[in-house]
Amino acid sequence: MSRMDEAELNQRAAAIRLAVFDVDGVLTDGTLYLDDRGTQIKAFNVRDGLGLKALMRHEITVAVITARRSGVVERRMAELGVSHLRQGVADKEKALLELAAELDFPPAKTSFMGDDLIDWPAMKHCGLSAAPADADAWIRAHVDIVTRAGGGRGAVREFSERLLAARGALEAWQDSYR
Repeated sequence: MSRMDEAELNQRAAAIRLAVFDVDGVLTDGTLYLDDRGTQIKAFNVRDGLGLKALMRHEITVAVITARRSGVVERRMAELGVSHLRQGVADKEKALLELAAELDFPPAKTSFMGDDLIDWPAMKHCGLSAAPADADAWIRAHVDIVTRAGGGRGAVREFSERLLAARGALEAWQDSYR
């Protein structure tokens, strides 16, 4: 589902230099596990992690902006080498614009993958917006790309591969493992 034709989508995807992702519902399936002490447990898909590493390997800066705070997210992003992590963000639009300015990336060279209404104010500024298959229906109807995979189930990997393919780098990345 897209508001653009395939050629324009590929052109925009090829221009992306900053890829920003939400956590709950994008990098995870959106389920929050809390124990009796309030400790959060989140499940991350390892294929999504490899997709993020592939983006960074091909000179696409990766960032995460999330409304919640979690030590688990901090740890996972550190494992992946994602240094641009903004947690506890109530205003994702402001955080995105500040981050893009700090890194000197214009909005047309920025993408945002989110799954719910809180993400839209940031997403609408980007050159490319994306959502997992199981995102909120309104979000799916308004973003540029909806993945076949759900949040926490390969959506990030699918979107990452789309960005790499648009740059002509997907096959080279895949071949590097052969």
